[in-house]
Amino acid sequence: MNIDKPSLLLVEDEESLRETIKLNLELEGYEVTTVDNGPDVLKAVKNEYFDLIILDIMLPEMDGITVCENIRMQNNPVPILFLSAKNSGADRIEGLKKGGDDYLTKPFNLEELLLRIEKLIVKNRQILSKDTNMDTYTFANGTVDFAAQTAIDKDGNKVELSKKEMALLKLLIQHKDEVVSREHILQVV
Repeated sequence: MNIDKPSLLLVEDEESLRETIKLNLELEGYEVTTVDNGPDVLKAVKNEYFDLIILDIMLPEMDGITVCENIRMQNNPVPILFLSAKNSGADRIEGLKKGGDDYLTKPFNLEELLLRIEKLIVKNRQILSKDTNMDTYTFANGTVDFAAQTAIDKDGNKVELSKKEMALLKLLIQHKDEVVSREHILQVV
């Protein structure tokens, strides 16, 4: 991951809009990959790391909401900014409920889009910069082994933990003595 040049995946089926957004993002210093349909998004996300996905909802073959759901089912926490002509409250709520991090309607203000992109990338990098390489954590008479997905309780019994349980424990340990919001837990776990 290039710290100086964030990598974005722009998903827009309308070619003129896609090229205009891409040009503006590149002028702002972003590395931009573009695709124009849902299946290509899933291939790109599987093969490459992105700091952010800008995702249109109305796409050929597979709509953006379904694409977002598929990305989240793979436990990929990449920030997703929906960019859509659908502007009803119900559309926004559905996009956010299905895993989107932000929602901007077309037509949009370019400066607002750039600010939202920057904020999502900064927030995501802050989350990722927390100590994510923790292998074990010891407390009182217990130990959690993140690599083996096990824990030893106070009586010395070994407990098998699921991936979600491990992710939640790791998140809470990383934010020791802090309040962790429900939204943060849902985003990370």
